Amino acid sequence: MSSERHRAPKPPVVRIKSAGEIKNDKDGKSNIFLTVILILGCLTILFPLYMTIVIALKSPSEMTNDVAGALSLPKSFSLDNFAEAMRVTDFWHSLGNSVLITGAAIILSLIIHSMAGYAIGRSMARHKGFKFIYFYIVSGMFVPFAILMMPLVKETAKMNIDNMFGVIILYVVFYMPMNVMLYSGYLKNIPLAMEEAAEIDGASTWKTYWKIIFPMMKPMHATVAVLTALGTWNDVMTPLVIMSGSEKTTLPLAQLNFQSQFGTNYNLAFASYLLALIPILIFYILCQKQIIGGIANGAVKG
Repeated sequence: MSSERHRAPKPPVVRIKSAGEIKNDKDGKSNIFLTVILILGCLTILFPLYMTIVIALKSPSEMTNDVAGALSLPKSFSLDNFAEAMRVTDFWHSLGNSVLITGAAIILSLIIHSMAGYAIGRSMARHKGFKFIYFYIVSGMFVPFAILMMPLVKETAKMNIDNMFGVIILYVVFYMPMNVMLYSGYLKNIPLAMEEAAEIDGASTWKTYWKIIFPMMKPMHATVAVLTALGTWNDVMTPLVIMSGSEKTTLPLAQLNFQSQFGTNYNLAFASYLLALIPILIFYILCQKQIIGGIANGAVKG
């Protein structure tokens, strides 16, 4: 019995975590942090959108100064504000102009910028001159519009293109640096062996591009289309300074004129904002599957 009493206690077992377990712990903590950031980011987007929808559906008599009243749902859902906003802003006319300008800018950008990106991207490795042209075009992204505004107004007026046609041409030029960079980077995912095989079969460079390369750049086409559409659809300054003497307006210009006239009528204002948001939101939803892959392949490897 005495020997059992004086027996030394067993030392505690210390378990050393493996490198994999330590990495998993760190990944778990980082995932929690990223989840919190994503939740906060979603709230910053969803809360203003909720406020916009609720206020647009309310009548002016339901508007209150307290927070609870502003956040509360409308007593009865009515689309009268949307109908009135469409009448006041001449919605269909402005929508048609925006669709025409945005659609033409997208189509011309897909054709011109993809060809420029193909020519420059495939020639940079063989000719240093094309590398200079590439950096020269891409450097256009760093030129602010404020510097170009006054010269563009004078030049478009002298050339008699201070209208929707001139705005479309300017958009094609403005988005050329970004789109050429994306197309040139995406081409690195397409092997040269396919073009060499087409050349052996007797296909010309023009036919090879339109039959093989252009269809294979479909994810990048979707990315370029969405980025160009978002920029042209929401732009106010270019149509404002170029088409200032014209009666034709785009949706952003109609929103600007509406805000200056009916700025205190928040119900109509928020309804008009939603009307301008819906078309480009539908376009984005239709093309969203191609966007992430196109940007990753075009920008990271460029």
